Amino acid sequence: MSGITATYLIHDSSHNLVKKAEGIALGLTIGSWTDLPLLEQQQLKKHKGSIISIEELPEDPKANEYLGKQVTRGLLKIHYPAANFSHDLPAALVTAFGKLSLDGEIKLVDLEFSDDLKQAFPGPKFGLEGIREKLGVYDRPLLMSIFKGVIGRDLTYLKDQLRQQALGGVDLVKDDEILFDNPLTPFAERIQAGKEVLEQVYAETGHRTLYAVNLSGRTFELKEKAKLAAKLGADVLLFNVFAYGLDVLQALAEDEEINIPIMAHPSVSGALTPSEFYGFANPLLLGKLLRLTGADFSLFPSPYGSVALDRGQALGIAADCLDEKEPFKRTIPVPSAGIHPGLVPLLISDFGKDSIINAGGGVHGHPNGAAGGGKAFRAAIDAVLSGTPLSQYEDEDLQIALRLWGNPTEVKA
Repeated sequence: MSGITATYLIHDSSHNLVKKAEGIALGLTIGSWTDLPLLEQQQLKKHKGSIISIEELPEDPKANEYLGKQVTRGLLKIHYPAANFSHDLPAALVTAFGKLSLDGEIKLVDLEFSDDLKQAFPGPKFGLEGIREKLGVYDRPLLMSIFKGVIGRDLTYLKDQLRQQALGGVDLVKDDEILFDNPLTPFAERIQAGKEVLEQVYAETGHRTLYAVNLSGRTFELKEKAKLAAKLGADVLLFNVFAYGLDVLQALAEDEEINIPIMAHPSVSGALTPSEFYGFANPLLLGKLLRLTGADFSLFPSPYGSVALDRGQALGIAADCLDEKEPFKRTIPVPSAGIHPGLVPLLISDFGKDSIINAGGGVHGHPNGAAGGGKAFRAAIDAVLSGTPLSQYEDEDLQIALRLWGNPTEVKA
């Protein structure tokens, strides 16, 4: 069937999931059915929402306590015909979850798009394979670090930080998502300065590092700014997609003049995903929909750090980013926040080689500086892939990091 199939997690105080499903299927499509004359039923049949499945879930006393009432929990699958909406994501979201999102006790768990609808979306322009090709790295997780404390600092400071991170063997360095265009480190000058530093490091060491510059500003200025970045030779665009909207991401990804990978930051998504009772499921928003609309990278909270995400949710995001059954290039999963070298075995065990290990304080907080922090992570990656426990791997920077942040687990890849 051409269209979208939505899966909802329902907490229903009427204890009638069938009636609830019927109300959603009709309420978000033709409005009513049994009261319509036969001729109108025939005319509107192709527009009518249909119930695919209803699954009642076990009672959850904690949910009853939180909501202050007895509820029946269930998963409802409802199909919406493609004839009802234009083939773009805003129309699909309004169809499946527009006014329904105001219910307060309905969570959108998944959206399945028919194959013909998928053709309306770009997917990543480069994806995992394209980024690996740019770096010439195919056999290990990539390593990324973050600029720290650069607000109020000038280009000289930024260039020094970038150089130290690149010398540590980091594969990608990204702007802090709160570093916007400003007089001290303007957008175009950041790109040019970054290229200068990274070409110098490449000439000295043979190691290639990519720099992700934060694309920011008013929505209708973004395309021209991104085109300027492309002309200046920017490596990657960092984009706070949920401050702007997924459709804006798609517009950037589809533009042939913006031939640059896009790194999607999860900033603001926390307003949409954390509740068990409403909003979007993390794998849908930070995995499937980001990939659909063109993100080459998806950053999301890891299960282990300072802003920890439920492990199942984090693994679900990664699975949707990499699902080989989809017709799109693969989005690189980037579990983030609170990452230090001692967590590398766990990261590789959970997320595999086709992921990015992303660290801020775990690089910059190293006693030997950002270069030492990068080297410690690279040594930890090498140790895991060689089957060597971190504590036994002979690398001074790694051992310093383990003494500082700990070595919580020794899991072999």
